[in-house]
Amino acid sequence: MTALTLNLNSVIKLTREQFYQLCEENPDLKLERNAKGELIIMPPTGGETGKTNSTINAQIWFWNDQNQLCEVFDSSTGFTLPNGADRSPDVSWVEKSRWNALTKEQKEKFIPLCSDFVIEILSPNDSLKKTQMKMQEYIENGCRLGWLINRKKQEVEIYRPGQDVEVLKFPETISGENVLPGFVLKIQQIW
Repeated sequence: MTALTLNLNSVIKLTREQFYQLCEENPDLKLERNAKGELIIMPPTGGETGKTNSTINAQIWFWNDQNQLCEVFDSSTGFTLPNGADRSPDVSWVEKSRWNALTKEQKEKFIPLCSDFVIEILSPNDSLKKTQMKMQEYIENGCRLGWLINRKKQEVEIYRPGQDVEVLKFPETISGENVLPGFVLKIQQIW
């Protein structure tokens, strides 16, 4: 099953609060919203994608437990980007100073900023083109480093502000560069 896009703009333009309430009242649905206000209904992931997501999230969490540089989030966390889109990357983190600057209410709802780092894992039914566009959207909204992991092709696309996308084929590890200093993802564990 692929993601479905629902355009309700001719009927209703949901405010940020209304979209949040819609998500709260429908917890069995994973919803995102693009910058045009269209709702994107995301299907649940399959076992391999979920396992990959957990493996990567665990590696980042353990690295952060040692370094205490950020807050790590899973795929259930919503972020309201500066362009108005509401997204939930598969794995993400926000630098501690940015997280600590948020109010308690902002931390409880969709986080009103773009993550410093995001990972999207291409599921078998995901559109590569749409996921690449989502990665560009993260970068355009302030993300400092993003990885698009394509398990089927065993490739990783690396997104950085102001640079062309770098494609790594069959990498064994990926460096967190200066955004996640000292972090190295052992990617051979997920192929």
